[in-house]
Amino acid sequence: MSLFDKDNQPLGEQAALERHIEQALAAEAPSGVQLEIFYRAIKTLFDPVILGEENLPDGPCLFVGNHSLFALDGWVLGPMLLRELDRFPRAMGDKFLFANPRVGDLILRTGGVMGHPDVCAALMEDGQDLLVFPGGAHEAVKAKRDIYELQWRERYGFVKLAARHGYTIMPFGMIGPDEFYGHLLEGEDLPDSPIGSLLKRLGVLNENTRRDMLPPIPAGALGTLFPKPQRCYIGFGEPVDLSAMQGKTPTKRQQQRIRSQVAEQIETQLAELLFVRAQNRGREGLLRRLLTI
Repeated sequence: MSLFDKDNQPLGEQAALERHIEQALAAEAPSGVQLEIFYRAIKTLFDPVILGEENLPDGPCLFVGNHSLFALDGWVLGPMLLRELDRFPRAMGDKFLFANPRVGDLILRTGGVMGHPDVCAALMEDGQDLLVFPGGAHEAVKAKRDIYELQWRERYGFVKLAARHGYTIMPFGMIGPDEFYGHLLEGEDLPDSPIGSLLKRLGVLNENTRRDMLPPIPAGALGTLFPKPQRCYIGFGEPVDLSAMQGKTPTKRQQQRIRSQVAEQIETQLAELLFVRAQNRGREGLLRRLLTI
């Protein structure tokens, strides 16, 4: 991976970043038998529905959406966007995902890149689609009460980069992956539980462990770790064209306005998708309904 040289030795920070950018630009969209098998598996298990595809711009854009529990939305989004919409958005992830060279290489081969401003800028200059979840890890470990709610805090980086490069932001909402797993125990309650006591004795948890960053204890289909075959819905809102701001850094007020506009579009999509799903509940097969209880 880009954090290591060919002999698997750590590179300096700047050299590692430059190598990562080089590899990210060289990566090609997955294709062939592996993509087809993965796509068919996703279609069979989760039967995704795409709405609002007519809103997609012809040119490159920055896809911005809500993040799901355990970041499982990538399982569905990647093959669906690539196979059905012919789009290959480069998903931006945390740096720690690339610390292991083998894992990093796999992420790069499937389209993922490090969520660093220089990486984003290089891909935008190359005219590529990008994908970002501003909620990051906070949304990926959220409690059940927070599903389908944006948790962006004070993150404006995606707005500044999109504006500076005159990119179009493509807001989208997605429902389904947040319900692949039930919550046996919320992460925030884990330290005070018997399991938490055991993890403390093992040194996994300590007094410095952040409760808001602990994932819930999951329960999948029939109580297993296999995800529930919850049908997925993906909806694209109205694009936010920032071409007029190219080469400029928006003011704080402009950033707030743009971010609010994007968030409102995502929240609208989520509400509409939940309504559409409720209308279609009776059309789901008996097996799917049983396995998603």
